[in-house]
Amino acid sequence: MEHYLDNAATTRVCPEAADAALRAMLETYGNPSSTHRAGREARKLLDASRAAVAQALGARDPGEIVFTSCGSESDNWALLSGAEAMKRHGRHIISSLVEHDAIRRSLDLLEDRGYEITRLRPDATGRVAPESVAEALREDTVLVSLMMVNNETGAVTDIAAVSRVLKAAGSKALLHTDAVQAFRKVPFHARSLGADLISVSGHKIHAPKGIGALYIRSGVRLPPRIVGGAQESGLRAGTEPLPQIAAFAAACALDPETDRIRALKALTVRLLSEKVPEARFLETDAPHILSLSLPGWRSEVLMNYLESKGIYVSKSSACKQGRRSHVLEALGMRPDVIDGALRVGFSRLNTEDDVEALAQGLAEARSLAHR
Repeated sequence: MEHYLDNAATTRVCPEAADAALRAMLETYGNPSSTHRAGREARKLLDASRAAVAQALGARDPGEIVFTSCGSESDNWALLSGAEAMKRHGRHIISSLVEHDAIRRSLDLLEDRGYEITRLRPDATGRVAPESVAEALREDTVLVSLMMVNNETGAVTDIAAVSRVLKAAGSKALLHTDAVQAFRKVPFHARSLGADLISVSGHKIHAPKGIGALYIRSGVRLPPRIVGGAQESGLRAGTEPLPQIAAFAAACALDPETDRIRALKALTVRLLSEKVPEARFLETDAPHILSLSLPGWRSEVLMNYLESKGIYVSKSSACKQGRRSHVLEALGMRPDVIDGALRVGFSRLNTEDDVEALAQGLAEARSLAHR
């Protein structure tokens, strides 16, 4: 039996999203830009799907949602085009040391282009304090980009508080947040959050891979991501992938079951504390991500043993592809803690059986190592 607990990396596509994609492929297959009946039906589905994603995100206007291929594309676009749009006001950008690689690599590119980057260090819990943003803010700051929920630790940064810091200072800076791990997991509404740009992704909420979105607040003007046709309000040319978009909208309509997921996370901590006393946990607010460590052990060894039992977890972000976590390093953790770290990711499809299997699997690995 399989126990999939790597949902921070990706989720299984839910039946509702799969059905929506199949219907779009077989029934509403027209090009949304075509003016005949098949095209008009496709356009109707596109508009309804955009409205559904906008509602789930808490946007004021569906037109604030632009579909992309993934969260990484949304992050790249927000930073590279956001900095370009604001360069007449300055070339200083604030971010952090614990961002996703899609942000980190974009910052590296901007640095090569002459921008100055301030990378803030998080506190011991992994959060970036709004006060540190206030201290780093300058007259020439044009962009602030901070992840709402860290993809490795589950630490939650208060983006609304960061927005208040910028407003209180009268800053012109755009505020972007990578909300890929927050969307449909941590409650927020775009219209009250205060962010100008918000990145989200479908495959983290049981939609297929290959679909994401960038929220662009009304009034913010970004250079186009792809030029060509007039799709996505002229911001991202190319025929829209309607099956993925329809699936994304269907997944947005599901109950995220946050309270039940949070209870599974708490149960995991309790069972592991009993069965594996040396386990250490990073306490964070996100309901679906648990960062734990067995100091002195090797993550790869633990993962391989768990995989042999049909239990799937990870050691850090899947994008790291086995490299040491820069996030845990930025938190100042000891090398033995980092090297023994595991990330457990929960979703609405997980059950207590999955948690019990994980606890039993790690207990068995521990007993074998101590023979």
